[in-house]
Amino acid sequence: MQTFVTVADLQGFAPAARKLGLSPPAVTRLIAALEERLGTRLLQRTTRKVALTDAGARYLERARRILADIEEAELAAESERTRPTGRLVISAPVGFGRLHVSPVMAAYLKRYPEVSGELRLEDRMVNLVEDGVDLAVRIGQLPDSSLVARQVGDMRRIVVASPAYLKAHGEPKTPEALAQHEIIQFGASALTADWRFARDGEELRIHVAPRFTSNVSDAAIQYAMTGGGLTRVLAYQAADAIKRGWLKAVLQRFELPALPVHIVYPTSRLLSAKVRAFIDLVVETADWKFGQ
Repeated sequence: MQTFVTVADLQGFAPAARKLGLSPPAVTRLIAALEERLGTRLLQRTTRKVALTDAGARYLERARRILADIEEAELAAESERTRPTGRLVISAPVGFGRLHVSPVMAAYLKRYPEVSGELRLEDRMVNLVEDGVDLAVRIGQLPDSSLVARQVGDMRRIVVASPAYLKAHGEPKTPEALAQHEIIQFGASALTADWRFARDGEELRIHVAPRFTSNVSDAAIQYAMTGGGLTRVLAYQAADAIKRGWLKAVLQRFELPALPVHIVYPTSRLLSAKVRAFIDLVVETADWKFGQ
């Protein structure tokens, strides 16, 4: 049953074999024996990957519950598992992870000396199961998935410029006024883009023609601080510059609703002590509310 769940999660016999420490033929034999005993096909094999049949999808849901019950019974019987131990692997966006997740990880490892940690900073959506990640920090709306999500903060998207630029060129009062300003684009590969705002409950798209574009927020913010124009970033990326008076937020009443900040982890009825302890520490010590 564990082999079947692993094959279904990783969509392949070879990656499942690597994760389980078995040979691919052994995994194939286990699945074939399970299907023979049940008298039905659980997986459709192709040359590129495997997919669940309808019966397989129903069996997978029940198998997860059964395996979670077994894990819960085993962990309850092992008193040493009540305290965080082992290795904790966390994935987070590069900028947010460096500024906000890394300090929590440092405090966590100091509090729980029996845990070793790895923080992977990357601006891509990792596959937690396939990449061996215990939990991930994600900013934005989450796609439907088998992951469990715990909201731990929120994040505004803001338009900022230096006080010197605003004094020289005036502060835009409406999104349409951006057409008369120098624009710094962060995160777009194209030379043109749309910035989204909200007005009277409706979404408003404003076409902007950037004079400067960068895929790195630090570069966009630095150029804005020198008086280069207006840029649109996540609130945490400009928080320090705003606090120091180097940048000022504008068009705040036209901002879209704040994005949620989640911690996500693979579906399980029983949350491991090491993951639960990290989430609790974030809630206890971290101020990830950038939506006000």
